[in-house]
Amino acid sequence: MRDWIVPAMGTFFFWGLWGFLPKLTTRYLSPLSAVLYEALIAVPIALVVLSILKFKPDTHPQGILLAGVTGLLGFLGALGYLYAVQKGQVSLVSAFTALNPALTILLATLLLGERLEIRQWFGVGLALIAMLLVAA
Repeated sequence: MRDWIVPAMGTFFFWGLWGFLPKLTTRYLSPLSAVLYEALIAVPIALVVLSILKFKPDTHPQGILLAGVTGLLGFLGALGYLYAVQKGQVSLVSAFTALNPALTILLATLLLGERLEIRQWFGVGLALIAMLLVAA
């Protein structure tokens, strides 16, 4: 088995639950309150990671900046997702937002020089069509 399969399966599971639970959460909390509690829960996890790293994380200005922007985008995305599922069906919102890899693929090809085959571009095109159909 390829060494990325097990962590990818974990991601599938965790993100599958992550996509569902906000619909229940926003029955009881506003999206702003929910994202606050998400951030507060992230702090102890960060402390555990820091201890695993023996309180000596890698440091590089560009890496730290990119990690910070990644975290910011993640929380902004989570906040947008919370607002979306509060007002819409979680089944449709999750399907729509789960198509975000289409943007990742575009950026990877334009900025990183990654290459896709024609059939893979066809799949990306179908995903974009799916996004339009889900949103309609």
